This record gives sequence, C-alpha cells and structure tokens, in this order.
Amino acid sequence: MYSRKIQTQEYYLMNTFESLWISCKDGYQLAAQYYPTEKSTKEFPILICPATGITKNFYHAFAEWLNQQGYNVLSFDFRGIGQSLHGKLKDSNASINDWGQLDIPAAIEVLLNRTQSEKVIIIGHSAGGQLLGINPHYNKVAKVLAIAGSTGHVKGLKGKTKLLAPLMFNVIFPISSFVKGYGATQFIGMGENLPKNVAKQWAEFCSKPGYIMNAIGKTIFDDYHQEIQIPITSFWATDDEIATETNVQDLLRLYPNAQTKFIELNPHKYGYKQIGHMAMFKKSHHKLWPLLEKELSI
Repeated sequence: MYSRKIQTQEYYLMNTFESLWISCKDGYQLAAQYYPTEKSTKEFPILICPATGITKNFYHAFAEWLNQQGYNVLSFDFRGIGQSLHGKLKDSNASINDWGQLDIPAAIEVLLNRTQSEKVIIIGHSAGGQLLGINPHYNKVAKVLAIAGSTGHVKGLKGKTKLLAPLMFNVIFPISSFVKGYGATQFIGMGENLPKNVAKQWAEFCSKPGYIMNAIGKTIFDDYHQEIQIPITSFWATDDEIATETNVQDLLRLYPNAQTKFIELNPHKYGYKQIGHMAMFKKSHHKLWPLLEKELSI
C-alpha cells in the first residue's frame, strides 16, 4: 500500500497525517487520510464517511481536533469523488451502492488493521451516515453518529431546497448526464460534480421515503437493516433544509432494532446564525464539536 506523510498547519495544532490508498474488494483505489495518535486513549477509532460530493479535505480540521482528543481517525473520498476519481468524471461508473457495499467496508478494514481494534465508530455526514444497512461489515461498527443524516425525501424538505431539489433531480441531472456524462452539482453549490450513476440514484432514493430501501430487491440484494442493534445517534440542525426532523426520523425508522437517539441543534442556542446541512464540520462551528465527541462514548 502506497503511503506518504504530510506535515500540515491547521486550526488547532500542527499535526501529521498519513496519506494512503485503500484497496476495495473490487480493486478500486480510494484516497484516504489517516490521523494516528502516539498513544490512543480511546477504545474505538473513528471513521469519517463523507456527504455526497464532499471530499475528505472538508473534514480535515475536525479530524485533527478528534485526533487531539485521543482518537485515531481515518477519512477518505468515495469513489468518483475528489482524489478517488480516476480518469474523466464522465467515464466513472461509481454508484451510491458502491459507496455502501464496497467503499465503507474497505475503509473499515484499513482502520481496524492500522489500529488493531475490533470495531470502529462511524461519524457519517449526510449520505456517509445513511448506508450502514447495506454495509456487509456492519458488525464491525460499534456506533454511528449520523450528522445531518436523513432520507432526504423531497416531500420532507423545506426552504429553497424544497424548490431546488426537484429541479436538480428531474431537470439538471438528466440533461447534464446526457450532455456532459455526469450530474452537474457544482454550479448550484451542491458539492463536487457527481458520477452519472450517483446522480441518478440520489434522485431515485429521495423521490420516496426510505432512501436506500428503494434499491433493495432491485440493485441491492443484501439488506442488514433488521440485524443492526448498535447505538445510532442522529444530530440535526433546526435550520437544515435537507435533514429535516421528518426526514431524520424517516432514516432512523429503517433500523427498528437499533438503539436510536435524536439530538436537535438550534443554531441560536449555540451562538450561531446558522448550522444548516454543512456547518457542523466547519472550523467556524468548532464549539459544536464537544457535543459530538460526548456522544462517542458507548
């Protein structure tokens, strides 16, 4: 496995992370960053699973902060995104199915091998916290923190996103996929442009309640939602237009045997004008991080 060390100066302290490649079961290579502690004081390492179209670099300051709290941390780019895009975007066959069935399991294996731990804790942002039910390594996960995780059902959206989503799903994605060969999202501020299959599935999964359940029996034939019994804590902001209360609860109901917990964050209570769908991981919102870290205990 190729690796190199990078020295970086960021928000809290100078620290070292290791840049490495993760080999998936199908041979696909994922770009990752590993933040080791000299001597970990925590039982379980942390795997940060990104949101749709968001790269690992977005979580860098948060990963460093977790590292300073004594956690070994691994972040990565899903296939077709960031440094895990190999070749032209229009040629990528990556799908959300791949992210849950191949990418996250491979990242879990690398983190367990690096730390010699038995299980990991997943901090999943949006889509990164929505795929445990199709992950064949679900039994190697001790807990999930789903940050702004929800089914994203269009009828449960609010604000401008309630108007934008149908346009994106029904007009922008089909046209851009046909003309350019990928789902155009960057120009509307929705993260990196997406592989066409990711864009197509995102639209399909959010058109009805249940998100990934809409693929069960069609393109996904291994469903682990019923088997999952671990703690799943969901954080959502009251001003999030995607992970609304309705959509967050829609996600948690997919895990009937899990120990689910629902934590609401009102931005004004914590001195912020907004938190929304993205800001919980930003340096500007670091006052929220201890709230997340508190929920890592089992």
